[in-house]
Amino acid sequence: MTHPIVWSVAGNDSGGGAGLSADARAAEGCAVHLCPVVASITAQNSLGVQCVVPVAPEVLGAQLAALADDLRPAVIKTGLIGSVDGVAVLARWLRRFDADGGTRVRLVIDPVLGASAGGAAFADAALIDAYRTHLLPRADLVTPNRREAARLLGVPEAATLAEVPAQAAALRALGAAAVCITGGDSVDGADALDWLDTPHARGWLALPRLDVRHTHGTGCTFATTAAAAMARGFVTADALVLAKMATTAGLAIGHAAGQGVGPVGFDAGFASEARWLPRLGCDETPVSGTSGAALPWPSGLYAIVDAAAQAEPLLAAAEPLLCALQLRIKRVAHAVLDDRAFAAEVCAQIDWTLARAAPLPAEARPVIVVNDHHALVLDAIDAGTIDPADIALHLGQEDVLALGADGRARLAAVQARGLRLGVSSHSLWELCRAAALAPSYVACGPVWATTTKDMPWHPQGLHNLRWWAAMAPVPVVGIGGLLVTAQVEAVAGSGAACACLVRALATRPGESEPVAERLAAAVAAWRCGVAAVKQSAPDWPRPSLGPSIA
Repeated sequence: MTHPIVWSVAGNDSGGGAGLSADARAAEGCAVHLCPVVASITAQNSLGVQCVVPVAPEVLGAQLAALADDLRPAVIKTGLIGSVDGVAVLARWLRRFDADGGTRVRLVIDPVLGASAGGAAFADAALIDAYRTHLLPRADLVTPNRREAARLLGVPEAATLAEVPAQAAALRALGAAAVCITGGDSVDGADALDWLDTPHARGWLALPRLDVRHTHGTGCTFATTAAAAMARGFVTADALVLAKMATTAGLAIGHAAGQGVGPVGFDAGFASEARWLPRLGCDETPVSGTSGAALPWPSGLYAIVDAAAQAEPLLAAAEPLLCALQLRIKRVAHAVLDDRAFAAEVCAQIDWTLARAAPLPAEARPVIVVNDHHALVLDAIDAGTIDPADIALHLGQEDVLALGADGRARLAAVQARGLRLGVSSHSLWELCRAAALAPSYVACGPVWATTTKDMPWHPQGLHNLRWWAAMAPVPVVGIGGLLVTAQVEAVAGSGAACACLVRALATRPGESEPVAERLAAAVAAWRCGVAAVKQSAPDWPRPSLGPSIA
């Protein structure tokens, strides 16, 4: 494996806790090659910082020139720069990279403007202005804590969580493509909350706060892990999920070094520990770092049909391993109907399918799942025409966001009455958002390329499906591109709870093989996969959006 290259333009910590020392630990654990560029020299120990001396601009420039000749970075991460001249030198090199026609060099700014212990300032007004003028407009990601965000903006530090999103938006307005205002150093609440504002996702990223003493270097670890993940091909929102996981895992293994606060560690296995997977909110309301109890979900085959008529042969088979049957009734298929007539048609198909499934023995009765149409389902439950325990609702990420805060609260109330929820996920941030909704299952897809839906995601492959199955807090459904029995067997062997079949069970023109026979073949393949020796979950997932680096 070729290790992507990351430059860290930061300060040297003589105590070995933060700065380039922490960056090196994180980079090694993330399997990237770090080039440590000394921008400032500090005299410090575990009790505090005694002296900060920025290196001469010609010395900083010489380091960057030497690296540019041989070790072009995928990402540059900054820490303590310490001088206006240092910012100017880095800005010149960024302009050169932008002009040379090569792959864009991404920039992650960890704005180290003062010491965590004691709060000693490392930046005057001129240096902060240099950040605003030369670095923020070029930044792909900025990772300040709340104090640093306020100093960059020249405003008071956020006194409440409600003020943080506006400050992140203000930093993006200065040109930063993405911002994450970290909150682990704040002490408000049982959860450590970081606010994400990225092109793909906004919301509070949460994990339970760890009661630990040794926290030196948390900001460096967070920013360097994010930079490493971006260098490995992850989009910023996914990179921040990995950064949150790595930093929390590092806090758990921090150690004493001297009389004061010791450094965080770095656990290279952080990305395969399910306890470190955070939760991501949908809006500005903070989420809990742990999800609520989910209603149980069965294992087996999960069929999707476009109409109740297509469900009839599957229900007639009464196959116990057909554990779920989803009605995916699309508006385009009923274009001749007005909205009221279409709603009536959807309700009629749901009622027919529920009635047809009800007489089946309990062990052969699949969960009837409705895709989308959440308002119709929730209204029917409120009206008493559907028992919430008899049905499940599947929502895509766009549907979850479109519900709004009131709609999500209504959904949660009905979940408490027995409605099972399934949520689609295609990326790390979507998995974290799904986990926060206390679903009964999470769908991971597309496992293989699919033509049933046009989407930007790379196929997840069995690699990511195994990771999802090991990391998700609830059962995982593998969906997308399952056409042959070998794929069903492979999904069963991945540790997923269900294999989702769409085209594999659809009646196709000119095809003589009955649906029941195809279902039986899929069941046999599922049993073989379940019985097979399971492969271990991978240490890292692979990017599912944007350029992928194996």
